[in-house]
Amino acid sequence: MKLQPDRLDVQSILAYGTGWIGLGNNGVAEKIDYSVVIGSRGEKLSWNCQGFGQLTAEHFAVLADMEPELVIFGSGTRLRFPPPAFLRGLMEQRIGLETMDTLAACRTYNILAGEGRHVIAALLIDSNAA
Repeated sequence: MKLQPDRLDVQSILAYGTGWIGLGNNGVAEKIDYSVVIGSRGEKLSWNCQGFGQLTAEHFAVLADMEPELVIFGSGTRLRFPPPAFLRGLMEQRIGLETMDTLAACRTYNILAGEGRHVIAALLIDSNAA
């Protein structure tokens, strides 16, 4: 049996490491070393936050406004959960949120995006972790 590599027709994370991710979209690769929000429908925006301690409810309100099925929150180099009050907008719209460290969030995003789900990954890239 001949095996073929999976090819995602959506924006995907091609590589990652501590302090960066490699994002691919339509054959173009980009190295990102700042916190970012990406989506399976091509969404990409800088998430103006240099670390977990700078998060606010407004950061999560932006995600709710994007109306995905699910948000994957990459909390940086270690697992940390945002305060429930920050998630009010997501809960009111019945949008799920899964929290994991950023590297696990990268892997999970690729799987869900490859399945055709409308998923958003909000990834904290610790600027001092590299």
